[in-house]
Amino acid sequence: MGEIESIRTFLAVAEQRSFTAAARQLATTPASVTRAIAALEEQLGVQLLLRTTRQVSLTSAGAVYAARVAPLAEALAQAAEETREQHGLTSGLIRISAPVSLGLKVLPAILSQFAAIHPQTHVSLNLSDSFVDIVEEDYDLAIRISGPPSDKSTVWRKICKVPRVLVASAAFLRAKGTPRTPDDLAALPCLSYGQQAQGELWELSKGASRRVHRAKGGFSANNGDLLASLAVNGEGIALLPRFIVEEELASGVLVQILDDWNPVEIWLTLYYPPYERLPLRVATFSDFFEVHVKETRPL
Repeated sequence: MGEIESIRTFLAVAEQRSFTAAARQLATTPASVTRAIAALEEQLGVQLLLRTTRQVSLTSAGAVYAARVAPLAEALAQAAEETREQHGLTSGLIRISAPVSLGLKVLPAILSQFAAIHPQTHVSLNLSDSFVDIVEEDYDLAIRISGPPSDKSTVWRKICKVPRVLVASAAFLRAKGTPRTPDDLAALPCLSYGQQAQGELWELSKGASRRVHRAKGGFSANNGDLLASLAVNGEGIALLPRFIVEEELASGVLVQILDDWNPVEIWLTLYYPPYERLPLRVATFSDFFEVHVKETRPL
């Protein structure tokens, strides 16, 4: 291992406070990390790290060394990336946050095709239906399905509208009756998206007419797939993105209701930290994602 690689290994250990965690971050073995640190300490003639049974910490010499070499390592990594970008090459890590349902139903095909074209770029994907802070949690990109953004510190890019439908199981509708207007929803159990006890607000429109219904029933959840399964089980009516329930609608397990009333529009969007210039690997993935969604897998 060369000196630059040893320095990067040392900085990973200093950050993670663990040889094992650093090895995991660097996709190598703890033994390789240990050898690299030992070689660096021998070359410098000083001890950089204190090892205990519980954690690894910096010595005073290690803290000074880390402060000096960290900017140099970052500058070298940036120079290498800029050189690759000038030749149109993408590589490195992209950390992405995405909703669970989209990640399970839409992203596998996109990720596989992207990897085949850009094998030097590694995608680390975190699936969560919570609204993550991409700046604080150090994401390169967040994929979201929502209304207009309220976070002014991020940059966002609209991809497409995400159609939503009101659905219920055929058995539920036979037992409870099919609502003909939004006002009929008040007498029926509705499945609420989110974690608020008071229930989700469904804003529906038909021409100039507007109705607002607070979805209340026996269940609420922050995941669309779970709500779809509850609707299939006859637990109530759900308002969900069509892509989540398209198979159930096609098979007749779920039935669309009030299809002449339109929910408030929501969008598939990409959110970025406040980059001065979008890194090539992030821009390349964003363009690939948009083309795939619009041309190959319309929502």
